[in-house]
Formats: sequence, C-alpha cells, structure tokens
Amino acid sequence: MLRKFRNITPFQVILVTVFTALAAFMSLPIVFILNHAFKPQNELFLFPPQFLVQNPTMRNFESLILHASNATVPFTRYLFNSLIVAGLTLGAVIIVSTMAGYVLAKYQFHFKQLILALITLSLMFAPETVGIPRYLIISGLGINNTYFGHILPALASPIAVFMLVGFISQIPGELLEAAKIDGASHFGIFAKIVLPLSTPAIATISIFTFQGVWGDVETSTLFMQEETMRTLAFYVNSLLSGLQNSVSGQNVAAAAGLLMFVPNLIIFLLFQRRVLETMVHSGIK
Repeated sequence: MLRKFRNITPFQVILVTVFTALAAFMSLPIVFILNHAFKPQNELFLFPPQFLVQNPTMRNFESLILHASNATVPFTRYLFNSLIVAGLTLGAVIIVSTMAGYVLAKYQFHFKQLILALITLSLMFAPETVGIPRYLIISGLGINNTYFGHILPALASPIAVFMLVGFISQIPGELLEAAKIDGASHFGIFAKIVLPLSTPAIATISIFTFQGVWGDVETSTLFMQEETMRTLAFYVNSLLSGLQNSVSGQNVAAAAGLLMFVPNLIIFLLFQRRVLETMVHSGIK
C-alpha cells in the first residue's frame, strides 16, 4: 500500500484535486435542490439566501399532497400514470430500437441507405414540429385517453436507433456468422449476442428515454382529455404555472421540483458507468 502511494506523482495529486473540486462545484445545484425542497416557508425568502436548510421540514410535501387531494384527481393517480407510462415506454423503446438497430447494422436490403438517411434527417426536427401529425395519428387510431396513446409517440426514437446502429455495427460479423454455423436462429443471435454486447448503448438510450418521458407534458396536454389519464409532469407543470406569482405556494413548488428531479438523478446514477462505456469502448470487450 505504501509503495503505491510512493509512486504517485505531484501531477497526479494536482489532477485529482482539481477534478475533485470541479465535481464538488458541479454538484452544488443538486445539493441546492435537495435543500430547497425541505426549507420551511420562512427560509425560502431569507435575504441573503441560505444555501443549506437550517430547519428541515416535510411540510412542503404534505402541502403538495393535500393540494392534489382537493382536486378531482388524487396525487397518487398522476404518480401511478407516470410510473406506468415511463416503464412501458422504456421497455418498448429498447425492444424496438435494438431490433431496428440490429437489422440496419447487420443486414443488407433494398432502401437501407434511404431509411438510414431518413432516420438521420428526423434528428433535425424539434418535437413541436410533429405535434399536429402525431395528434392526427393518435385521434385516427382512437387511442386518446389510453396508456398506448402515451407510449406510441415515443416509440419511434430516431436518436436511439441512430446510436444503436453505430454501436451494433462494431460487433464483428465473424462472431454472428459463427453463431449461425452453430445453429443459432436470428432471434437467438439477437437475444444471446447482440443484446448483451449492446448493454452500454441500451443504458444510454434508457437515460434519454426516461428523462424525455418522465418530463413530457405535450402528450398529456394534446392527447389526453380525461384528467385521470394525465401524468405527474402535467400536474406539476400546471401547479407551477399557477404558483408563479404566489408567495405562499413556493414551498409546494419546491417540493414538486424535487419530486420531478429525483427519478432522473437515480436513473443517471444507475447507468452512468454504462454511458461512459458507450463513449470509449467498441461493441466487443
């Protein structure tokens, strides 16, 4: 152990110190959000502002739940909808994107280059530009006010397919040919070789997909007319827009902001190592 410390150079010490300080500085917004949600009403408006909470309280979350209980739809219904929609959408996007990425990366067929070009082109469009076509499709299929109406707009994920095509294309074709010679079916190759080797890319698209779905307000606003089918993001957005000029409601807004932030943080912490592997490794290790 002592020998390892002796081999440490001054440059390494400086490098670790600088990056540690940088990481601590970048974590300050997270610390502020966590503290802000537990501040009592009087600490929210102190001047100069206090970064850390002095007398933490759960009253902000109680006020948030009580505020929702006075409405026609309980708070738990919004939370349940968000969990169901996020979970189903995440699973569906992973399955569809990995299958599409595998076919586009390892198979040759007519119009393949055109399809890849269209996927690349679709990355240029903002979600707002396809709002009307999506509404017409959802209404035409008659899936308004259903969970499938939440899932379908996010099912085709160009960025997920684009990332997986690049990742899966790095898997050696010889490995897949050897599996075919051993009698593996197309689905067997996909399930036993392609999926395990694509885990880093799948983890990366899982983060992007979850963040997009968890914070999505457009679907509940445009496609859901029944309040019972709307998500937590829609409720929090409506709540915050109504409390912008309300001093008494800022504690509720702070609690709601933390509630929307924590799941994204958890998902990122769970998959962050896989994200780095996507950037620095090839499909085979």
